[in-house]
Amino acid sequence: MVALDRLEYYRQRYAALKPGWVPSTTYYQNQVLQAITPGSRILDLGCGRGGIVERLYQQGRWFGIDPDIGSLREHRRPEFSRSLSFSELLPFGAETFDVVVSSWVMEHAAHPQALFHEVARVLRPGGRFFLLTPNARHPIPRLSQLLAHMESFQKRIVPQLYGRAAEDAFPVHYLANTPEQLMSLAQQAGLRCLRIAYIEDPAYFVWGAMTFRLAVWLEQRLPHSWKVHLVGEFERPVTGR
Repeated sequence: MVALDRLEYYRQRYAALKPGWVPSTTYYQNQVLQAITPGSRILDLGCGRGGIVERLYQQGRWFGIDPDIGSLREHRRPEFSRSLSFSELLPFGAETFDVVVSSWVMEHAAHPQALFHEVARVLRPGGRFFLLTPNARHPIPRLSQLLAHMESFQKRIVPQLYGRAAEDAFPVHYLANTPEQLMSLAQQAGLRCLRIAYIEDPAYFVWGAMTFRLAVWLEQRLPHSWKVHLVGEFERPVTGR
């Protein structure tokens, strides 16, 4: 069973065990969808080769930036407006976007405080910032931090676990990957935290039936604030509100 098929298979099994559960990507997409309108201007920060824009492209006007030229060239929405960006400085004017989204980016941010300030700058008053990222409290991201120091091993294991190319295994820093870090960064940037959701996913590090049972057992015993994924929603306040 290939990596992506394996993930989907075990996520469906977990959904059958826990009615009402949805993967973090689905929850994240639904939250974003509620915030956008056909006239919204939306920035996908770290857009990669696809992701949320593939599913919501018809909703609003989307723009994307990413530091990886290969990902931009191979984006699965070739009509999607996107550009190269190598730093936390966003190549857009102030108050340009109604919504900024960012999935699987914060763990790679070397200077998250600067990035949050830039997000706040390009958001219009009342605009929303949504992010999806691993929770550094969970054992799996902690293991990922250890693997980051073993680059050659990391590049071998990432394609097997998640179906991504080895060149897509980017360095991780985990400087914005706990609820406290995210809320502090948002406050410093002048953003208001509306919610942070904790979402489990036993399929995240599963090889087969035995490891799936172990992962489900672990998820049942971890504190709620240790769930493997965080979905955050932040707002740039309207002046005087």
